[in-house]
This record gives sequence, C-alpha cells and structure tokens, in this order.
Amino acid sequence: MSMQTKAKTNFTAGQISKKLYGRGDLGIYSNGAKTLKNVIIHPTGGVSRRNGLLYVDKLLSDSKLISFEFNTQQNYLLCFSDKKMKVYKNDVCIKELDTPWNLEHLKKINWTQSADTLLIVHPDVIPQQISRQNDEEWKINPWVFYSKDNQVFCPYYNFYQKKESVKPSGTTGNITITSTNDIFNENIIGSRLKINAGEVEVIGFSNAKTITVSVKKALSNANASSTWEEQAFSKLRGYPNSVTFHQDRMVIGGSKSLPNRLWLSKSSDLFNFDIGTGLDDESIDFSILSDQVNAIVNIISSRHLLVFTTGAEWMVSGEPLTPISIKINRQTNVGSYTTNNIAPQNIDGATIFISQSGTQLREFLFADVEQAYQARDLTILANDVVINPKETVYNQDNSVLYIVLHDGSISCLTTYRSEEVNAWSKLYTQGSFISVASLGRNIYFVVKRGDDYFLEKEVNNIFVDCGVTFESIEPKKLWTDLQYLDGKKVEVVGDDYARGTYVVNNGQIELDDSASKLVVGLSFEHVIEPLPFMVETNSPFGPVGMRLIRASFRLLDSQVIGVDVGNGYYNHTLADENKSYSGDISLRSIGWRNDMQKPLWSIKSDSPSGFNLLSVVSDVKIKE
Repeated sequence: MSMQTKAKTNFTAGQISKKLYGRGDLGIYSNGAKTLKNVIIHPTGGVSRRNGLLYVDKLLSDSKLISFEFNTQQNYLLCFSDKKMKVYKNDVCIKELDTPWNLEHLKKINWTQSADTLLIVHPDVIPQQISRQNDEEWKINPWVFYSKDNQVFCPYYNFYQKKESVKPSGTTGNITITSTNDIFNENIIGSRLKINAGEVEVIGFSNAKTITVSVKKALSNANASSTWEEQAFSKLRGYPNSVTFHQDRMVIGGSKSLPNRLWLSKSSDLFNFDIGTGLDDESIDFSILSDQVNAIVNIISSRHLLVFTTGAEWMVSGEPLTPISIKINRQTNVGSYTTNNIAPQNIDGATIFISQSGTQLREFLFADVEQAYQARDLTILANDVVINPKETVYNQDNSVLYIVLHDGSISCLTTYRSEEVNAWSKLYTQGSFISVASLGRNIYFVVKRGDDYFLEKEVNNIFVDCGVTFESIEPKKLWTDLQYLDGKKVEVVGDDYARGTYVVNNGQIELDDSASKLVVGLSFEHVIEPLPFMVETNSPFGPVGMRLIRASFRLLDSQVIGVDVGNGYYNHTLADENKSYSGDISLRSIGWRNDMQKPLWSIKSDSPSGFNLLSVVSDVKIKE
C-alpha cells in the first residue's frame, strides 16, 4: 500500500471529454473536471455557483434577444417574436412595434449597429433599419439607398452574364422592354434596371418576355443590349445575407441569388453603392471565386475585413480599402454553421465562430509570424459541449462566452487567451434556455418553462431562477404577487437565509416565520466532480483499490457545501445566518472502493446560496 496526495489548485481546463480520461500525462488533466454543471469558471481558476435569474416579463411566444447600446447610459434590450418587437429599458417595456420577421426568419437574421440605428438583414425579407429618436419614438423602415436625379445608387448585377439580350421600345417615358427568351416574372415589378446608359423602374408585367417600365434616366438609344443590369436586391432576387461596417463603409456579404458576392459602399456614404469610375472613395463589389462553394454566412470587421463562408474563411485587406488596393485571400478551410445564423464574436483580438459541422468552436486569430489567420479548435478537449447551437454572446465582465444549444442547455466557455485559459462548463434550468443577450454588465435570457416563455436577467447574489425580490417595513408571513409562479414549487430566502421549499397557491405563499426581505424562485442544482483519480505507480498492473482518507476544500464566501466523499451526499452548513464562510473544510472518508472511474468526491447542492470553490487536496491510500 502507498499514500498519495493530489492538490487540485484550479479548474482552468474546465469540463473534459471522456476521450481524455486516460491522459493523466497531460497538464489539462490536473486542471480539468468530469462535471461542471451550473457553475462559472473564473480565469483565476476557481469555480462559483452561477448567479440566479430574476423575472423581468412574461412573453407571449418564442423570442430572440438583441442588445441595442447607444451609449453607457442609454442601453435597450430588443425582444423579437413573431412579427413583433418589444423595447426594454431598465427592465421595463417602453415600446412595442410590428416587424416583418416571423419566428422562422429570426433564426437567420443578421445585424449591425451604428449609433442609434440598427440594420437587420434576412435573405427573404426587405432589409430594415430600426432607428431610435428617444425612448418613446422608435421606427422600423426599409433601407433607402441614396438617390439623385431620379437614379437609385443601389447594387446592380447582370444575372444572365450577357447571355440574354433585351430591347427597349424607346428612350423616355413609359416604354416596354422585350427579351429574346422567357426571363421575367411578376416579382420583377418594382425593380430597377440599367440599360443603354439609362435607368428604368419596372411598373408592369405582360408575359415572360415583356415588361413595362418607367424611364428614370433617359436611355442613350433603343438598341438591343446584353450588358443590361438588374437591381441586385429585390423580391425577385432576394436580399442580403449579412451586413457590417468597415473602414467607414457599409459592407454587404452575399444575398439569396448572389451568395458569394461582396458589396462595399462609398466611403462615408453608407447607402451609396455608386461604382462610378473606380475612384478611391467609390463603391466596390466583387465575387469570391474558388474551387468550392463559398456562400457568405457572416462578415466581421476586425483587424481586417473577415468573411466567413460555408467552405472557408477569407481575409479582405487593403490600407485603406479602395477599388485598386483591395485584396482577398483564403486563410482556412473550416466553413461556418448555416442551420442558424450565429454571429462570430470578437474576443481579445480573436474572432470566435461555429464550424460548419456545428460541433466545433474555432478561434480565428492572426499569426504575425505567418502573416495569416489560423482557426484553432477550442472544443478539442471537450468535444461534446457544442452540439446544434442556436446563439452565442460574449460577456466581457466575466470573460465568458455563452452558447445556447437546441436542447435548452447553455455551454459556457471561460476564455482568457493571455493566460491560455479555455474552460468549459454547462448551465441548466427548470425548462429550456431559448435566447441570450449581453447588455452592458447584464446578461438576459429567454427561458421556456412548461408552455410559458419568460424574460429573465442574471443578478449577482441571487441563487434561484425566475425569481423575484420583496421588501416590507414590517416582517410578515404572507407574501403575494406571485401569480406567474402559480402552482410551482419554489425556494425561499428570507432575510438572507434559506427558509425552505413552498408551493405557490393563488399567487401567494405563507412562511412558517415572518421575514422583511424575501427572494422567491425556482431551484437549480450545481454539480462539481473531478476526473478519475490517476494513480502514480511503477507497477505494470493497475491498483486493485483505493481509499480516500481525507478531502480538504478551500472555499470563499460560501454558506453551504453539499458533498459526497464516499458516504453519500450531505449538506454541511458553513456559517450562521446572514454570514458566509471563507477558509478550509476537511472531510474524512472510510471504506475502500474498487471502481477506479468513480470520482473521489462529488459536490452537489440546490441550496439557494453562494458557493465558491478555489482548490481541493485529496489524501488517498492505494492498494496495489
């Protein structure tokens, strides 16, 4: 027999895949864990029970959240549902508007913000801009491209590559345009065409070969032409896939009919796409041509203009970008996820995106030595944490990336690149997480509980979900206004200590003892389990048994620890009412165990109180 002592000083490798349970030789084994449920990993190494969620509002249906940050004082949360949008300020709905997006559209909308205007695109919906004048005045309108002298300077394109010829019947007024083949349909009405140095707007459809147009700029002649161009975005051709701003230009990436094309507006004139004569400040457009399909999924403004497509990642360079200086180079061949439009996140100089398979999170980072981008896999140590993702959002305050998955859970990545920290944990609730947004220092969630949808907000030092806080000058037992939790079993914290479990009946609960401050909400359980104990031995045969002698847990500001060291779970109260404990707690264990895969210890508790674990030291006796 031998004695071994293992000190687990941090959790900076996070939850580790089962495929690595045999790699005790790796440094990540010492810093990893088998299970990290409902805890947040800190870049410094410790783990904490996640904050709870306070109830903000009850929603009518499935919804998507987008943050709208005008400045540090004026932050708004936009909550999109089926053809509706609610605007929240300070957790109060201040405006509700009609929108053109249904629930299916919300999966693939793409957006960018400039000052008090939010631009939103979807390949099947006319591009919209949401503008704010003040708290009470919000508007949703289609994009309006720059126009002058009856001309509209939007993107144009020859969809038939000069293979189809059309002939106008005149040069001014209302005329007809006739094609040699069947190329028109009713959806072309409203579109603009450029032909023979003029511009026309389609006002009527006769048949597949003939349309009626209104001349906006006189044609130079009435000859047949194969070099005519059509408005790139329309009901017939579809609309943009993605949008961003880069070097004082608006950049549109791909569309329904032109999935691999990029358009850059004139410099400092965001809705003007006049190509002109190719001067430095004029519009730019080009297609990404390669040996594979490269439909543009997202475009991101970073060190360079980054283009994420279905098959590869590209860098658009040029200082500054001009029609002459612009260059595009393929960097990596990972490809981006397309089931949902998940916007890449800029984190510490790197761009984080979901791979085409939907099972990997990649870090797209410029390498100065190679002068090129690399796409490192951040899920290689935990290959089961990202499956069928829906949304991502990054909160800078806690250095955590939240990934909402289709199964209703959230995978959290604590990332701190300068210290090489990439640690995964999982979040669950009574119900399903649907959407997430980071607004200022706050994180908001849409959560489905049963048949109901709720808007909830993460709050420090609250450790229940869908919770509400109350205060009363006089202590009392009966508390009301809990209709939204009617029939639910709730945890109650009164005057800063747990009062037990109650069932809400007719919107109220009655406590056993009076309290003047109350927190009421749904419970959630946190679980922390280490990886299987890796025995240090020179024997060619593995140990036949082991025994945990003592486990010492170093805690910070904790009230309760629920722990199993081999004798079953037991909740140890660490401090008196209204207090918390910081320091070490040592627990002894008895009995041998033959299952070498079972964790030496396990922490699990649904107590609605704070819990912070810094490190663990285990003394183990080995039978060889």
